[in-house]
Amino acid sequence: MRVCSWWVLLTWGVSLSAGAASPVMGEGVGAEGLVPRVFIEDVSYFQTDDEFHAWLELRRKLKQDFDDICGDTFCEGDYSNIESIIFRCSVDQGSGRIGQCYWVFGGSYESVDPATGKIAVEARTWACKSPLARGTTIQALMKALEGPNPMNTPLPKTRKTLYDGLIDCL
Repeated sequence: MRVCSWWVLLTWGVSLSAGAASPVMGEGVGAEGLVPRVFIEDVSYFQTDDEFHAWLELRRKLKQDFDDICGDTFCEGDYSNIESIIFRCSVDQGSGRIGQCYWVFGGSYESVDPATGKIAVEARTWACKSPLARGTTIQALMKALEGPNPMNTPLPKTRKTLYDGLIDCL
């Protein structure tokens, strides 16, 4: 490709990676045939304040559930202070189906050099994929996990829990 062609592509906002960012063609028929699937962040999906606040409350409960069991399970060993950073899902803007959900954690351990007072820090993050069944909607996920202990509640269309998704990850 000549330099002039590159300039035209850049002017139009096109790049070699543009194909990777193209919408995925999903099920459904429109005037042109297939309807493009566009995935967005979970917090951008909700249409009402109530839905948005319910999602934030679910994430708060998940963090609390994790904090309650951390010391007896995942927070033993080198990384004894693991913290929940975010529970995040991608959602198909049109259907509400979840693409993926990940629960992200951070942890560290520190040691003090007694001679110098310097602190050595070993830090780490984990991105734990949630074991969701294909086709699960964000509404079904929220409904299933609305109780007091969402981390140990079976996920829609499966017997697995979010806790199960952490076992091999952390």
